[in-house]
Amino acid sequence: MKVALWILIFLATFCFMEFMAWFTHKYVMHGFLWSLHKDHHKKDHDSWFERNDAFFIFYALVSMTLFYLGSYTSFWYGWPLGFGILAYGIAYFTVHDIFIHQRFKIFRNANNWYARGVRRAHKIHHKHLGKEDGECFGMLVVPFKYFKKK
Repeated sequence: MKVALWILIFLATFCFMEFMAWFTHKYVMHGFLWSLHKDHHKKDHDSWFERNDAFFIFYALVSMTLFYLGSYTSFWYGWPLGFGILAYGIAYFTVHDIFIHQRFKIFRNANNWYARGVRRAHKIHHKHLGKEDGECFGMLVVPFKYFKKK
C-alpha cells in the first residue's frame, strides 16, 4: 500500500510541477522577477549561465529540503515529493535547455510530432522579447494547435 501511495505522490507531484512551471513562468518570471528572466529572452551577456538559471536552483533547494525532511523526520512523503520535483526538473532541463535551446549539442535531430509541437510553442513564446504579451508559458504540455501540421 505504501509503495502505491509513494508512486501516486511522485506522479502527482511531477504533473503538478507542469502547472507550477507555467504559473511561475507567467506570473513570476514575466512578473516581479523579470530581472532574472529577461536575459533568457534577450541575451545581454557572454556567459553560458543565465540569471534565469536561478529558478532551477530554487526548485533544486525545495527538492533537497523535501529529501532532508523525508530522511530525518516522520515526513516520509518528502521522498516522493522531492523525487517528483527532481524528475520534472530533469525533464524540463532536457526539453528546454538541451533540446530547444541546445545548451548541449544533443537531440538536434529529434523531429517527431511532440518535438515539433513543443519547439513551435517555445518559438512563439520567444517571439516576444519583453515581459508583456507573452504566450505559451508551459513546457511539457502546450496548446494542441502547435501539434497540428501547417
